[in-house]
Amino acid sequence: MHIAPHDNHNKPIVGIDDPTVPLNYFNIVKLKTGEAFEYQVPGYETCIVPATGTVDVSVEGVAFAALGNRSVDVWGGEPEGVYVPVGAKVTMVAVRDAEVFIAGGRYDKVLDPFDVRVAELDKVQYGSDDTKTHRKIKHILGTKYHGKVGRLLVSELFTVGQGGWSGFPAHKHDTDRKDADGNIIETRHDETYNFRFRPNHGSGVQILQREEGKPGDAYQLMDGSTIMIDKGYHPCAVMPGYEMYYFTILSGLSQRSLVQYFQPTHAYQVETIPGIKDMVAKFK
Repeated sequence: MHIAPHDNHNKPIVGIDDPTVPLNYFNIVKLKTGEAFEYQVPGYETCIVPATGTVDVSVEGVAFAALGNRSVDVWGGEPEGVYVPVGAKVTMVAVRDAEVFIAGGRYDKVLDPFDVRVAELDKVQYGSDDTKTHRKIKHILGTKYHGKVGRLLVSELFTVGQGGWSGFPAHKHDTDRKDADGNIIETRHDETYNFRFRPNHGSGVQILQREEGKPGDAYQLMDGSTIMIDKGYHPCAVMPGYEMYYFTILSGLSQRSLVQYFQPTHAYQVETIPGIKDMVAKFK
C-alpha cells in the first residue's frame, strides 16, 4: 500500500493496529527550534531517528541530549537514534529545526532505553554498478542490539550512485514457516518504508508481487512516499540520474531475526551480487 506524501501534522502515518501492517508504527514529527512533542505508544517499542535537525530526548526522565546531526537532508550526515521501551512517555525538544522519524514495532515486554550514536552504527555496503544493485545500509537497531530490543529492526538504505535496483533478488517475509526438517525458511515481518530522493524531484517505483507467476502492483514513489508491505515480493528501483533513500521499519511476529525467502524464479541471482549474503546476515 502506498501513502502519498502529505503533511501529517505530527499525527501517526501508520498507527496502532494498522489493518495492513499491524506490527508496525510510524510517525513523522516536524518541530521548530524550541518546540516540544510528547508521545506514548501502548503495546509498541519505538525508535526515534532525526531525519534532519537536533532534538533533546527524555524517556521517562532518562535524558539523551543533542540527538541528530544532519542539516539539509538525510544525505547531510549520519543517523542517530534512541530506543524507547513499550509504552514509555517521551518528550522531544528541538534544539534546532528538526524532522524526526518515529519507528515502532509491536511487543509485550518493557526493556531499557538507550541511544545509538554515530560511532555505534552498523554499516554494510553491497551490490555493484555492473548488476545495478549497489547500495549502502546503515543499521540503527540492527544485529548488534539483538539482546536489548524486542522485535524491532530499524535501518536506513541508500542507493550508491544514480539509478538502480534495491531489494533484489525479490524476496518476501510474510509468513512464519519451516521446511520438512524444522529449519526456519521464512519469518513474518511487517515492513514500512519512507522514501527520499536527491534531487528531491526524483522518483522511483515500488513493485509488490503477491503471488509467484502473477502480475502484481507498481506504485510511483515521490519524495516523502510511505510504503507498507504486508505480503509478497517487493523490489524497488530509482530513475537514472537520481539517488534514493528509504527509512526502513521491520517488526517480527514471533522473533526479531529476519529470514527472507527469495523468489524462486530469481533466487539464483543471489550468487551474482557481491556482498548480499553479508547484508542478509545484518538483519538478524
